[in-house]
Amino acid sequence: MQDGVASRLAPLLGKILLDDGDPADLPIQVRAWDGSSVGPAGAPAFVIRHRRALRRLLWKPGEMGLVRAYVAGELDIEGDVFAALGAVQRVMRSGDEPIRLSSDDKREIVRTAVTLGAVGPEPKPPPEEFPQGRRASGRGPLEESAAFFGHMLGETMAHGTGLWDEAVDLQEAQRSALEAVAQGLGLFPGARVLDLNPSWGAFASYASRRHGARVVALAHTTQQAEHIARLSGTPDDTGGAVDGTGGRVEARERDLAAAGDGPYDAILGLTGLEPLGRDMERLHELLAPGGRLLIQEPVRRPGPHQIRRTFTTSYMFPEDGELRPLGEIITDIEGAGLEVRGARALREHHARTLRAWAANLQRHWTECAELAGPGRARVWLLYLAASALACESGRIGVHEICAIRRDRDGRAGATLVEGRAVMSR
Repeated sequence: MQDGVASRLAPLLGKILLDDGDPADLPIQVRAWDGSSVGPAGAPAFVIRHRRALRRLLWKPGEMGLVRAYVAGELDIEGDVFAALGAVQRVMRSGDEPIRLSSDDKREIVRTAVTLGAVGPEPKPPPEEFPQGRRASGRGPLEESAAFFGHMLGETMAHGTGLWDEAVDLQEAQRSALEAVAQGLGLFPGARVLDLNPSWGAFASYASRRHGARVVALAHTTQQAEHIARLSGTPDDTGGAVDGTGGRVEARERDLAAAGDGPYDAILGLTGLEPLGRDMERLHELLAPGGRLLIQEPVRRPGPHQIRRTFTTSYMFPEDGELRPLGEIITDIEGAGLEVRGARALREHHARTLRAWAANLQRHWTECAELAGPGRARVWLLYLAASALACESGRIGVHEICAIRRDRDGRAGATLVEGRAVMSR
């Protein structure tokens, strides 16, 4: 239906969302609360269920207005969420940049907003949004329950990037990734491993059961610590089944001080080093000579970077969640005295993993919304979709970085020239 609220709404949306302000360039359908719609047939639909969504867009044009309306349930996306977000991102104004409009444009927007009943005070942000200035040491995205993540992450509950070279599904991709990480760390029976970001203990459990490693896992939340304890067979108040690691996995509080004095044969971080203070010198101290460090670090493009309030810093990783270029991370590692032995891009693998997690979340939407709340489930779906699109376009990526602590003679364990004659001219 072309007549109605949607036809009056299109010019307003064009002016507050699009770079050129032309409503004919809207790449999506827009459906209003009265059932009217505008936009190309067959395109993903943004359904405005409440006038309050328009007020949010008037007060916060661009990304934050859309996000708040979606998380609050005042705006819905029907159809392919990836296609909808991708289409909007290609034409939308960035972030919270102010609207630069003529006086006539402003008067037209006000008149339209008045007729649609969208004028009023700025709505409060959804309760899922972090207060401005909140740091990542507060509530973060890992406080959802194990049951929630079981639905979203899949059977293994592995939180790292899956490897999709030969995998046909998420479970196989994660099994391949777990073994690849174990090989990269050079695990052996009895090896002592420090897991900086264990999540729900998938790698810690795998390293213990498959390779006989002894793992200290710095759990981020009490729920994670209890879950890892059950996996390892360590008694706790909650009981539950164990997987037979025989207590070789020990969950400790997140602070790096809880790692003790080491030495560790291997240290890993499957979602990077944040927010551990980037204390690379401390990681160097904890590694035994010849010990290996492996991290999978989210990165951004190099160059100037404007720090601003975004969906990610407002709903997922407050303030400390800003990504860094790969070069800065490698410089920190080398500055601490570790030798970088390799770095490989996992951008495409990570994008596919994010899409698989999003598919799981949508498949189990009813259960996940009950476990975490509808708003929080929407936050996760938006985060997974937006991150996958950012990876696919090259705006962000994930690199796996391997480093080693050299011994006193400067050797890096069993090197390529170990036991061989070194030819010289």
